[in-house]
Amino acid sequence: MTTDKWNIKLLGPSFSPWCPDKDRSRPIAVLMSGGVDSSVTAYLLKEQGWDVLGITMKIPVSCNTNKRGCCGADAAFVCGELNIPHYFVDVTEAFEELIIKQFRQSYSRGETPNPCVDCNTLLKFSLLWDFLEETFGISYLATGHYARVSKSNGQMRLGRAMDKTKDQSYFIYGMPPEKLQRFVLPLGELSKNEVRSTAAQLNLSVADKAESMELCFAGEGDYRLALNDAEANQQGNIIDMQGNRIGTHKGIANYTLGQRQGIGYAGGKPLYVGKIDAEANTIALGTREEVSTHTLRANRINTLIPEELVLGRKFFGKIRSYGDPQPCKLIDIGGNSIKVNFGRPQFAPCPGQRLVLYNDSDNIVAGGTISAQK
Repeated sequence: MTTDKWNIKLLGPSFSPWCPDKDRSRPIAVLMSGGVDSSVTAYLLKEQGWDVLGITMKIPVSCNTNKRGCCGADAAFVCGELNIPHYFVDVTEAFEELIIKQFRQSYSRGETPNPCVDCNTLLKFSLLWDFLEETFGISYLATGHYARVSKSNGQMRLGRAMDKTKDQSYFIYGMPPEKLQRFVLPLGELSKNEVRSTAAQLNLSVADKAESMELCFAGEGDYRLALNDAEANQQGNIIDMQGNRIGTHKGIANYTLGQRQGIGYAGGKPLYVGKIDAEANTIALGTREEVSTHTLRANRINTLIPEELVLGRKFFGKIRSYGDPQPCKLIDIGGNSIKVNFGRPQFAPCPGQRLVLYNDSDNIVAGGTISAQK
């Protein structure tokens, strides 16, 4: 992929233009969303002697909503407060094709996509980073993710944050291994309270800003607002796990594996979405036991520690962004895919979500996209 293909464009500076500071040790681009985390990240790096440039992506918003303000404006204002140059980079075309289109297609296939992982992997850590290096000559990149980059036996590692309740390493497992030595994560050793306290002490305008919890391109609203695939929203049959029809659903895009509320069917006992068949346009409901499994497969693997990805080795696997990694064993490798067996059954693994494997040191060994059970 090249930046020219996707018409990525640098917009004019928000304030003064970028002029490299020869008194600073190294230039670094900080991806800034307008939230407190990326704002404090920029401040910390400047205090550490980096020559900081703030960058905000200009992306499309794919629905009509007034809930989301302009986060880019917040990012620009913070850079003004910190006396840091700031630019917008227009990535609209790439974002439409690589993130939003894939998001919609994934739901139409009955999957549960993770567009934040796709945005990090395909856009921020690939196209945008390359564009910034070509445009500004800046090779280092930083984000406000809660995760850690460390060195072990001369090799760079990407691992979980000190504050496990805020750890976001799951979302950035797709980092190209060759870029890891130029990736900086200042918040990896901090808690959220410490970050907010720093922002408050600096009187930053975003110190009390609420966290972003929903999709940026859906205007921070319901993800369904970003779906426009008519086929995925056609009514179909609800069946049980044995294939018997028990009701009618309102379109497979409105459901995800493990869902219990809002299904529109009362079975007298707790039932969860256990299967979504896009071809047959059906969703299957089952008990918690019926929708749980010990084994799952993931494909499109990104490996950060290849020497540890060994058949039969034990890891700690994470199948969704929240919760702690659980013990598992690697039982198959091949064709850019892996298969693991968990010691305890995992509730409703979702095709389209990610499986990320950690070692005993909380470092990511590999990760990939969960595929449908066969």
